[in-house]
Amino acid sequence: MSDYASLRFELVDNAATITFDRPDKLNAFTTPMLGEFNAALDRAERDGARVLLLTGAGRAFCSGSDLEEMSGIPPEQRDMGARLEAVFNPLLQRLADFPVPIVAAVNGVAAGSGFGIALAADIIVAAKSAFFLVPFTKIGLVPDVGITWNLPRAVGKARAAGMMLLAERVPAERAEAWGLIWQAVEDEALAETAGAIARQLAEGPTVAFARTRRAIHEALQSDFADTLALERRNQQATGATDDHREGLAAFHEKRRPEYRGR
Repeated sequence: MSDYASLRFELVDNAATITFDRPDKLNAFTTPMLGEFNAALDRAERDGARVLLLTGAGRAFCSGSDLEEMSGIPPEQRDMGARLEAVFNPLLQRLADFPVPIVAAVNGVAAGSGFGIALAADIIVAAKSAFFLVPFTKIGLVPDVGITWNLPRAVGKARAAGMMLLAERVPAERAEAWGLIWQAVEDEALAETAGAIARQLAEGPTVAFARTRRAIHEALQSDFADTLALERRNQQATGATDDHREGLAAFHEKRRPEYRGR
C-alpha cells in the first residue's frame, strides 16, 4: 500500500483501489488532494492495473470541493471557472479516457464534485445509507465536473433537472430504481460487492473492456452510422487480441478463460 496525505492507494491482483481519505472533512476535495488523485492514477497505469476502484473513508464517498480552501479569497476576486479549466476538466477527461474499467463504491454522501467523480465510473455500487446530491444552486452556482453532461444521460431530463434545480438528496435505493447506479446493497456488503466486481473486471479481457467503455462514451454523442463504424473498428481490433483467442479456446474447451489483458 502507498499512502498520500489525503488518499490511500492499493494495488492487489491487478486491481487498484483509491480511497479518498479526509474523513473529518467528509473527503472534500482540495487542490493538493486532486493532485494526489492524478498521481495515484499515474501509478495505477504505470503498475499495470486492470481495474480501478474508487471509494471513500469514513461516512462519505466525497462531499464535493472544500469551500474553506477559497474562504480567504474575496468573492470579487474568485474565478470559479479557472479551477475547472486547470484541474477538474482535465481530470474528468482523463477518467473518461482511462484504459481500464472504473468502479465506484459509494459508502456515504456523494455530493457536488464528488458526485461528478462517481458519475465518471462505469459501474456504481452504493450502500443503502448513501445518497447523491447536486447542491450547487444552494450557493448560487451551476453544476460542473461533468454533471450536466452525465446526469441527464443517466436518468433523463426530468430527473436530472429535479436533482440540479431542487438540490434534494436522492437515496441509493431510489438511485438504483432510476438507473443512476448499478446496485444498492446493505452497508456491510458494500466492500465485498464492489470488490467482487473489481476482481471480475481485473480478470477479464482488458482491451475489450477499454474499447467498450470508450464506445459507450462515443455512442452518447454520435449518430447511428458513426456508431456502427466504430463497432466495426472495435471488433477488428479486439478480434486480433490474445484475449479473444483465449476466450474462444476456453469456450470450445468448456473451461474458464485465463485472460492476460492483451
